[in-house]
Amino acid sequence: MLSTNIRRITRSHGAKTFTSSTLSKSRKKPRIVFSGIQPTGTPHLGNFLGALQNWVKLQRDAQPGDEMIFSIVGWHSLTLPQDPKTLSVARRDMLAALLAIGLDPKRSTIFHQDENRHHVELGWILNCITPIGKLRRMTTWKARLAASRNANDDSEVDESFLNAGLFTYPVLQAADILLYKATHVPVGEDQKQHLELCRDIGDTFNRTFGSIFPLLEYVATPTRRVLSLKDPSSKMSKSSPDLSSRILLTDTDAEIKTKIRAAVTDSIRGVTYDPVARPGTSNLLTILAACTDEDVVDVAKRYADKGHGHLKSDVSSAVSELLSRPRAEFERLRAEPSYLEQVARIGSEKARTRSEETIEEVRRLIGLV
Repeated sequence: MLSTNIRRITRSHGAKTFTSSTLSKSRKKPRIVFSGIQPTGTPHLGNFLGALQNWVKLQRDAQPGDEMIFSIVGWHSLTLPQDPKTLSVARRDMLAALLAIGLDPKRSTIFHQDENRHHVELGWILNCITPIGKLRRMTTWKARLAASRNANDDSEVDESFLNAGLFTYPVLQAADILLYKATHVPVGEDQKQHLELCRDIGDTFNRTFGSIFPLLEYVATPTRRVLSLKDPSSKMSKSSPDLSSRILLTDTDAEIKTKIRAAVTDSIRGVTYDPVARPGTSNLLTILAACTDEDVVDVAKRYADKGHGHLKSDVSSAVSELLSRPRAEFERLRAEPSYLEQVARIGSEKARTRSEETIEEVRRLIGLV
């Protein structure tokens, strides 16, 4: 992962890459920041330490003229089977979670993507200019399908279970971003391939119909990827069927302690940071370093002569402390459905007003007027 205050160039597409701290110090013109999260379950520790904390930092460091747009992407959740009643509750809970971790509807546009039909309209238009070959090269749909089928890896994926929505969802993701003419998109490393596709799609539209979409700049999250507690070869995921693989925002201190204690490590004596040879142990060190805002190598040195039991105890305490405030705020907000409905309504109105200009411009350029 990039260290703070480093800016690099992605040579393949000329895309600038920033950390959130670099972004906050690079202020030549207003920025439009967009990112989204699916309402498919309670946010877990990986979401919190990755995307969500980064969103709050970006909101905090935003300057006058910057736009912060954060979406709960309901359309994307339909790419895998969902129970309608469960999904309805999950949409509301995700909004409560975003507010609980510190997003402010007065400073950011927070809305349900599925309440703005401009997303699917632009998604269809972009589908019509996106080659199938580029979508086949995307790796995320294979990983999601494998996780949903409880497969060991991508090689076991049976494409007969692949639906068109899951296959083309990177195009809808591109529509989500381009609809607001976003200039900066904070996502994890696993989504960077999709951003490159989004740049390609936007560039194709610009060259074919007229230049209206800006080139994207990827904002790297400063926290390393948090891995599954039960399978440290894969990231922590809401879609994993094993509930003990992830720590949820709603987990009690006792549940956190139980899950950390059962986390997969190894039988090697001592504690060292080696993501390749010791992924389980290194994952716990990464989590602890993220919770305490320290360098993971420095954290590992403190445990060089200690065992996994000591490390797991300290990780449990650090995670419990980190999640205590947002967990309490989340439970408070869940009990205020009328307030959540008001926030959702205002956010959706702002989003639709913002996107109307773009979709009208697109319709005019392609001849649908």
